[in-house]
Amino acid sequence: MPKKKRAATATTVGLVQMSCEQKPETNLKKAIAGINDAAKRGAQIVCLQELFRSQYFCQTEDIELFKLAETIPGPSTETLSKVARKNNVVVIASLFEKRAAGVYHNTAVIIDASGKIAGKYRKMHIPDDPLYYEKFYFTPGDLGFKTHETAHGKVGTLVCWDQWFPEAARLTALSGADFLFYPTAIGWLPDEEEEMNQAQHSAWETIQRSHAIANGLFVVVVNRVGQEGKLKFWGQSFVADPFGRIIAKASSDKEETLIVECDLEKIEETRQNWPFLRDRRIDAYDGLRYRFGEPV
Repeated sequence: MPKKKRAATATTVGLVQMSCEQKPETNLKKAIAGINDAAKRGAQIVCLQELFRSQYFCQTEDIELFKLAETIPGPSTETLSKVARKNNVVVIASLFEKRAAGVYHNTAVIIDASGKIAGKYRKMHIPDDPLYYEKFYFTPGDLGFKTHETAHGKVGTLVCWDQWFPEAARLTALSGADFLFYPTAIGWLPDEEEEMNQAQHSAWETIQRSHAIANGLFVVVVNRVGQEGKLKFWGQSFVADPFGRIIAKASSDKEETLIVECDLEKIEETRQNWPFLRDRRIDAYDGLRYRFGEPV
């Protein structure tokens, strides 16, 4: 009798860290080159950075910039679907989605290795900070926190500001994800003290490593690099294993495609030794429904 094919115990991910230019088509070509390179080097799931088609436009409030938005499915997903199918890779792409006139989202779309759209996630937490005026452009997401079954793994996706919220990571993990991907665009504000810069980066890295620990899964973070307007993006894309250890990290100032093999057996091993999901007191968490304290 023929032997049964053993299930794969490892999945290789590719992180395309790049700088962005003014022309969207130039950035799309650069992203495709990164996907092709990652696939040649063994990647099975490739993630692009947040809003990779353009420079980070949310530094200003300008209605002309809504012209950057596109539908999903649309031109970018059609192009990336061909690239995914050609390379037999899953592609995670962050796009400025035009849903309807006046309704736009910051959306991560998951394209399966077959070229079909496996699902999408609309950014739930929308910041409104100096040089990050996203509330002007994006409607909060309404698709919830989900896992998407793909040819190469169970993928959960959140986007940038979502990475600071443990509730989002937890709910995505509880939906079955093995990987939690964070397409990101984060950098240093101008004239910030170096000590504060380092503290901000440390907090950013720490909170995401904590999601890996608390949920026992792989966390994959893809940031951009380079100076855009007043922001200097700090790169340092990384992968953390299910116990929060950083197993690969990109540089702070260079474009690069990071290739990382993730041993899926580490998920069960970690959760058996550190059974945080088992010991959750789901009967005692009603207070999470309130903004702060309880209604008076």
